[in-house]
Order: sequence, then structure tokens, then C-alpha cells
Amino acid sequence: MLTYALFIIGFVFLVKGADLLVDGSASIAKKLNVPSIVIGLTIVAFGTSTPELIVNIIASAKGNTEIAIGNIIGSNIFNILFILGISAAICPLTTKKNTVWKEIPLSLLAAVLLAIMANDGRIEGGSFSGLSMIDGFIFIAFFVIFLHYTLGLAKAAGESDGGPAKVLNYTVSSAYIVIGLLGLVIGGKWIVDGAVKIAQSFGVSESLIGLTIVAAGTSLPELATSAVAAYKKQMDIAIGNVVGSNIFNIFWVLGVSSIIRPLPFSASSDIDNFMNIFASAILFAIMFIGKKHIVERWQGILMLLIYVGYVVFLVLNK
Repeated sequence: MLTYALFIIGFVFLVKGADLLVDGSASIAKKLNVPSIVIGLTIVAFGTSTPELIVNIIASAKGNTEIAIGNIIGSNIFNILFILGISAAICPLTTKKNTVWKEIPLSLLAAVLLAIMANDGRIEGGSFSGLSMIDGFIFIAFFVIFLHYTLGLAKAAGESDGGPAKVLNYTVSSAYIVIGLLGLVIGGKWIVDGAVKIAQSFGVSESLIGLTIVAAGTSLPELATSAVAAYKKQMDIAIGNVVGSNIFNIFWVLGVSSIIRPLPFSASSDIDNFMNIFASAILFAIMFIGKKHIVERWQGILMLLIYVGYVVFLVLNK
């Protein structure tokens, strides 16, 4: 019971740790006169993906590669089908041209590249199928290109108020960073240990726990951000947050994870890779179905139903 309790508390530590880390880092950056838009696109963007990163680093280091893989693929599917589904059900999401023609296709490309790299051994007839250290460096290179593109886009758009609402002194900011990092590490360890224990107790695969419970838990910052943004009718944040997070997850988090330890993909993971591609493809197709460049309420509800169907399939087949 203690393991299960720590597993749940771990998510609280993870989310709050990421929040404190972002606040402390952004405050120091603001004091050093770093532009708000740069803070928003680097520190804040990295911060919302920190839960996935920490869980994956710990899972990779401990050899729980199924959790590391399931966490990212499951998070990306959850982000599009569940989070955008909920957000669109709250308020139809109008999407900018750049997001439709650049960010969403890049998210789809990332999903396709992951599926190809995960099956390289089976395609070539080799002994290992999965993400190697070389694949990790390739993903990091794509991530650097994406970050460069994003910063260039932001500079062209001009300054924004993306910085923190308040600027803290250096002592408090440093304390936030240290406490945040501790919360992330402790929470991440409890989540990985708890996920392994739950899988063993119920006789299910670590992959199932990673794809569902862990994936949903590490996506809580994205869920909160997009749902609140949709409620406040801040459409760009609601949809951009999810698409950006999916690109971060594959190119950055899986890139770092596979450099730490190669991530083997079994043939049974193909359905999850397919679902990841399918989710991104659905989002792109929705941009041209019904009202152009808008995710309508009925489309959001349909996405939620598809996600529920996918989870039922996982429970019955994993």
C-alpha cells in the first residue's frame, strides 16, 4: 500500500516540482533581462515536458525501458486525443496557419520517424529493433532545428508578455529551483517504482502502465494549461502547447533517453506507434474537415471517444 501511495504522491511532487522549477528559472532569467518570449519558448516549454523527461531518465537508467517508451507514446496520444478533445469540447479551437502547415506536420513527421527508427532492425533483418544512441543524437539534432525555428518565429512576431507574473529575489528563485528539482527526482523515482509494482501485482505489462497511468500523469501540466487556455479562449496556447509538447517528447525526451540507454521496441509496440501516427494525422485532417483550421466541439468529442476505445483495446490486449 505504501508503494501505491507513493506512486500517487509522486505525481504531485512531479507536477509541483516542474512548476517551482519553471517559476524559479523564469524569475532569474527575467532579472537577467532575458526577453519574455524567449523565457516562454525555452524555460516554460522545457518545464511542461520535464515530468516526462525525469520519468524517462529514471526509467531508462533503471532498465525499465517499457515504461520509458510507453510514457512518451502514451503521452503523445493522450495529448492529442484526450487533452485537445477536452479543450475543443470546452471551446472550439481556432488554429493559426503556421501551426496547421508547420508545427502539426512536424509532429506527424516525428511520430513517423519514431515508428521507422523503432523498427529498423526488423526492416533490415538485424538483431536489434529500437532506438540506439545514434538515433538519440539524430532526434536531438531535429530538436535543435525545431528550437531554432520556434525562436526565429517568436522574434519575428515581436515581444510578448510570456514571462512570469512576478520577479522573485535570487535566494527565493534558487530555492524554488532546488526544491523543484528535488520534487522532480523524488516524484519520478516513486512513479517508476510504483508503476513496476502495479504491473507486477496485477500481472500486466509495464508497457500498459506506461501507456496509460504514467502517460496521463506526466501530461497533467499540458492538460491544465490547455484546458484553462480553452476556457479563457486563448486558442494558440491551447493547441500550440499540445503540439509543441509532442515534438519535445519525441525529439528531446526520447532522444535523451536513448542516449542514456538503448530503447528496444518489441513488435507489439507497432500498434502504439501506429496510434501515435494516427492521432497526429487525425489532428491534421481535422484542420480541413468542417470549419477550416478549427477543431470543433463534435470533433473534440469524437477524439475523446477514440481515446477511450484505444485504452479499452490496451486493457484487453496488453
